[in-house]
Amino acid sequence: MTKATSFVAIFLVGAMAIFLGELLVTTQEPCDVMALGSCAPAILSSEPPTRTCCAKLKEQEPCLCEYSKHPIAKPYVNSTRAQMVFKTCKESIPKC
Repeated sequence: MTKATSFVAIFLVGAMAIFLGELLVTTQEPCDVMALGSCAPAILSSEPPTRTCCAKLKEQEPCLCEYSKHPIAKPYVNSTRAQMVFKTCKESIPKC
């Protein structure tokens, strides 16, 4: 293998790594507090959380600290009922 061929091979491997890294970042779900709408009945009343609620809670887990600081979402995310929903869904309560 010549130096030029080695350089091209290294360049292509590096370019592919960057491309795959970008692809993985862009496929992540964005933070959307409205995605937790399926959890509203469980947080606002004594209903147990649904499977959909638990799935959305897990999906939005990286965003929960952001939600706990949002002026509108904060009272709901930090409520005692929300903590019970976290436990029922077997999700850790965010420590921000």
